[in-house]
Amino acid sequence: MARRPPSKPVEAPVEPKPPRDWFLPVRLVLWFVRPFVKFSLIILLISTALVSIYKWVNPPLTYYMYVEFNRLGVIRKDWRDLEDMSIYIPLAVAAAEDANFCDHNGFDFDAIETAIEGGSGRGASTISQQVAKNVFLWPGRSWARKGLETGITVLIESLWSKRRIMEVYLNVVEFDEGVFGVDAAIGMHFGYSPENFRVADAARLAVVLPNPKERAAGNLSGSLKRRASGIAIGATTLRDEGRADCFLPKASP
Repeated sequence: MARRPPSKPVEAPVEPKPPRDWFLPVRLVLWFVRPFVKFSLIILLISTALVSIYKWVNPPLTYYMYVEFNRLGVIRKDWRDLEDMSIYIPLAVAAAEDANFCDHNGFDFDAIETAIEGGSGRGASTISQQVAKNVFLWPGRSWARKGLETGITVLIESLWSKRRIMEVYLNVVEFDEGVFGVDAAIGMHFGYSPENFRVADAARLAVVLPNPKERAAGNLSGSLKRRASGIAIGATTLRDEGRADCFLPKASP
């Protein structure tokens, strides 16, 4: 009987190596940032809706007003349309706070550069940025708040006119402790109507803005009175040079 040749051992089949996923790092990054993108889009939609509404509707209350009401027990606030106040009020406030208001799109980069060189951020915030902070955000210096302020400032400048920005600012900014808006401030410190406000008194009102909790328009120190005189000169200069045309009423033909 012939002997059968020895059988060869059966080798296990070699499985092919899976193809290398070159896009795996990209997918991991997308998976990580997707929640932040969604959150940012939600914030953008909410911000756009609120900014659009406040283009036509006067802000009834701000977060800072609410905080001050809880702290003081009472606040004073009244709304005054821009056309119902003396032109010297917005002129003085622009001269004191943002002389390039009509020339920038929300950010005064020259002022920012000057503030950085001087080692301080004071004086670099525009009226548009202050509206974004006062109306839509909260006080503070965190990076998150600053980022939101930047985005909302862009929206405000895109959707509102300069007149509307100035009008809202003059009605929500604090002029004394717990006193918001020019109408409430004038009623507290002066004895005549905002329609007839003189440039000197408008300057006295504007000079308190950097520190309204420690300054009062009706009781200025000697140095603040001198500063107010400079603001009055700046206000008339803005008017005469046409650098306030974006928020002043157009002259009748």
